[in-house]
Amino acid sequence: MSDFSALPVNIMHFARVLRRAGLPIGPGKLIDGLNAINYVDVTQREDMYWALHAVFVDRHAQSELFRLAFERFFQASVEPDVGLSLLDNVADAAPPPAKPVPRRLSDAFADAAPRGHAEPAEDADPSADGVASWSAAERLRQQDFETMSAAEWSDARALITTLRLPIPETPTRRFAPAHAGPRVDMRATLRGMVRAGGAWTLVRKRRRLRHPPIVALCDISGSMAAYSRILLHFLHAITNDRDRVHVFLFGTRLSNITREIAHRDPDVALARVGRSVQDWGGGTRIGQALAEFNRRWSRRVLGQGAVVLLISDGLDRDGGDGLAKEMALLHRSCRRLIWLNPLLRYAAFEPKSLGIKAMLPHVDDFRPVHNLDSLADLVAALSDHHADRPALRAA
Repeated sequence: MSDFSALPVNIMHFARVLRRAGLPIGPGKLIDGLNAINYVDVTQREDMYWALHAVFVDRHAQSELFRLAFERFFQASVEPDVGLSLLDNVADAAPPPAKPVPRRLSDAFADAAPRGHAEPAEDADPSADGVASWSAAERLRQQDFETMSAAEWSDARALITTLRLPIPETPTRRFAPAHAGPRVDMRATLRGMVRAGGAWTLVRKRRRLRHPPIVALCDISGSMAAYSRILLHFLHAITNDRDRVHVFLFGTRLSNITREIAHRDPDVALARVGRSVQDWGGGTRIGQALAEFNRRWSRRVLGQGAVVLLISDGLDRDGGDGLAKEMALLHRSCRRLIWLNPLLRYAAFEPKSLGIKAMLPHVDDFRPVHNLDSLADLVAALSDHHADRPALRAA
């Protein structure tokens, strides 16, 4: 009879690998995973797989990463005399399957496997560390989100939290007292005359200035899976940096996650978003999502010259049906419509799909969003006073 006394330790190491690879697995899930294997036959590989899958996987986009990690971690046969492999033997196990393993998963296994400690060379140049660090940071800013390892993704997430959107303040329809200016506040002037017994002094006023609202519409379909996750961290950063930021996700349906993503802790915020949104990694119905936004939310969130960030690759399941009409309506309802598309990372990109052709005529700016440099360029563009469409003039 097999001895499975080491199995709980294996589950703990397996959860640690998944956490290094990017899955949100904390102590609570680990305890649930240990409890789950008590209800299945651990000698049956498939039963073991689905028991842990039910606990560790929150959404469809994580399933493939979990499958690859499970196959690589538990590589041994389930024959009675063999049992399940230990983490310490990962390096000596059989080679991985022919299908490429994501880089962050390979790094997670590399970090888990024991490795020797190399002492620095005695004649090493101390200044080399500074040059290497600068080069690494430069490469990180230019590296595509899709190709980042787990460590690089973590560093990129930390840099994203430092980004700010210095969108210039715009004049509103309301006025505030001013010491000088061409506009006279007649009501305040007359009230002053009454209080002063007939003597009067002109009181001036000017329009109030306020940052315009930011509305983000982010595509979370399967084709955007490599980018939507890290872009949610960007949206979380700007949500907690300023007021009046509204965030919507869409795949096959539209979801308003403004409240969920407003939590100060990014891990808590994204966990709430993951629980509230059900259509991760599926298809995309851009026209249907925009129609619902224009009908239900446009009047509520697009006031006072809102800036709209539309994050999508433009690949529409419905072939662009009704998309041009909804894009035109959205464009007329906002101050500025910026389309962020990761497909622009390709130098040979051409707008051939019906969805992209329907959307492109109705945007003010068409930009790539695939690395940290593209996000920095977006921040610079939003701070440009001359990029906006004509707005209400300040008096």
